[in-house]
Amino acid sequence: MPPMSDVSPNKPGEVQRADLVAWLNEYLNIGAYPDPSLNGLQIQGTDIVRRVAASVDTSVKTLQHAADSGADILLVHHGLFWRQALPIVGPHYQRVRTAVMADLNLYAAHIPLDAHPEVGNNAMIARALSLQNAVPFGTWEGQPIGLAGELPFEQSLQDFADRVQKLTGEICLVHGGGGPTVRRVGICSGGGADRVPEAAALGLDTLLTGEPEHKHFHDAFEYGINVVFAGHYETEVFGVRALAAKVEEEFGLPWQFLHHPTGL
Repeated sequence: MPPMSDVSPNKPGEVQRADLVAWLNEYLNIGAYPDPSLNGLQIQGTDIVRRVAASVDTSVKTLQHAADSGADILLVHHGLFWRQALPIVGPHYQRVRTAVMADLNLYAAHIPLDAHPEVGNNAMIARALSLQNAVPFGTWEGQPIGLAGELPFEQSLQDFADRVQKLTGEICLVHGGGGPTVRRVGICSGGGADRVPEAAALGLDTLLTGEPEHKHFHDAFEYGINVVFAGHYETEVFGVRALAAKVEEEFGLPWQFLHHPTGL
């Protein structure tokens, strides 16, 4: 056993996994949101974390990419577990095996990372769009996860869509059910196509979300509101990147974003 003077639970450039996970759980307030995802540490790996990777989704590719990059923990928005336990067979087994063989920690934050006021997907998008007078919008199980507010100036729907496209890199799908200009916007990253009635009730003229759903196609036109779909994946790259940067700020750990777009 080394002398007590040599024992340093968190040396510069590294952190105990337990300390990092405890900090993440508290910072993201993961217990506050009902969520089908198993938020938190989903797979336990090495005890010491020196390098961080971040990705939107968990797949064999993202897990292997994290391992190949030398990461000790992978922060994701979409984890491995949803609603019910799955047998560890087939692709699910390959994912778990990839992480375990690499001694890689896997940490998932789903709804808590959409909703977080500082590093959340919606907060980051709102900040990038300079949204003003922001208020909570887009509830999930009674908890607000999105934001609504005003753009600094009115702009055409086409100009707004172009601006969002430059921000996300995704060609936007626009349902122009409202007027030709945009000023009051609701933001709900990922799968927020069902938020049209709420947006209309708030007097918003445009909803910005990720992925369209056929069953909600007519809503934009019948509620008289514009909807800009910028991609489920591309509207949810913001949170994991901002969270990894926050970890670097807090613990001094270098991080890398693993870009594996889905086109959805």
